[in-house]
Amino acid sequence: MEMPLDIIVAEDNLVQRTYLARMIAHLGHTALVAEDGIEALKLVQTSGAQILITDFDMPKMNGLELTHAVRGLNLDHYVHIIMLTGSGQSETSAEALDTGVDDFLTKDNDPSRLKARIHVASRLVHHAREQQNQHRILKEINSRIQEDLKAAADAQRQLLPAIHRDIGGIHVSSAFVPSAMVSGDMFGCFALPQNKLGLYAVDVSGHGIHASLLSVAIGHLITPEFFCNAACGKDGKPDPAGLVSNLNQRFSAADNDDYFTMFCAIIDTDTGHMDFCQAGYPSPTYVDATGQATLVGEGGFPVGMFSHFSYENDVFAFEEGGLLVLCSDAAGEAENEHGVPFGRGMLCSVIEQNHQSDTDALPDIIVQDLTEWRGGRALEDDLTVVALKRINS
Repeated sequence: MEMPLDIIVAEDNLVQRTYLARMIAHLGHTALVAEDGIEALKLVQTSGAQILITDFDMPKMNGLELTHAVRGLNLDHYVHIIMLTGSGQSETSAEALDTGVDDFLTKDNDPSRLKARIHVASRLVHHAREQQNQHRILKEINSRIQEDLKAAADAQRQLLPAIHRDIGGIHVSSAFVPSAMVSGDMFGCFALPQNKLGLYAVDVSGHGIHASLLSVAIGHLITPEFFCNAACGKDGKPDPAGLVSNLNQRFSAADNDDYFTMFCAIIDTDTGHMDFCQAGYPSPTYVDATGQATLVGEGGFPVGMFSHFSYENDVFAFEEGGLLVLCSDAAGEAENEHGVPFGRGMLCSVIEQNHQSDTDALPDIIVQDLTEWRGGRALEDDLTVVALKRINS
């Protein structure tokens, strides 16, 4: 059963006005009567009624003028207008419809036609109210989701270390820029026994909540203790590939398509010897003490695709005064307004040109250059920058 509505009746004739009011009451609605267009317009503005039945010929403001005035109001709802005319005024129907009238009837029509028009208008009003209510509910749900996402993002950022510190003889700094509230990036850097430094960076495939859940799971899993146990062989020698293989076995077993790229390294802070495993993560940029930039690693295969895949260790000499910078693929893939990517070459140039800058400032310099390249637009992927400078002894 339809809920009762308020229906405005604009009619200067008392008999016709009374007749229409009784008809509306019989249909289960409430009639708000007006003797002319000016009174009717005030009712439209104050009552919230969404159906208006108006006579064409009225003093002070006729039906066309009233319709024009109603359509010019800044209302938060639509008003359905039914216009009634005398039998000799049917030629005005085209003008009335152009002005904004929804239905046009002559007063000598069968009353059942007017009742049918009121039924149609009331259904449209109820439908609009249902949609408005659904929109309100969806807006409230979305607001709660956004609040939950913000809370999740805050919790996730607490897992991401804001690194600006010395570990052994290496100064480490970082910057993190999520493309949305939550991120698929995760990284860590910590001191290990025997003057070693452990480092890893992960970039989960995809974006948003699903990717962030996997990155958080990885962040919770890779504690310093886990890293040390998984990335050191039985003989105590560094084995970053062992840690990557461990993760590959864990996450390949899941019944989904999740995978991630990773860079994992153990650096001897006394000698600068670096054992590393690259699993699809972009090659870090290394700048030696003379300012010459090179890329470290040859790519490798992502983690979590195939459980049988094996990973290998590689080595690198991290010289005194050298700089190693890891950037997730958001850096090289960032496109300007013309669709041109920033590219690995330009990224290397930025790092090479700023290799003598304060290590703490370098990640922010890279972020600023990418922001300018994007013209201030947000990145389309999460960005992680980790810079390591081996301090001269």
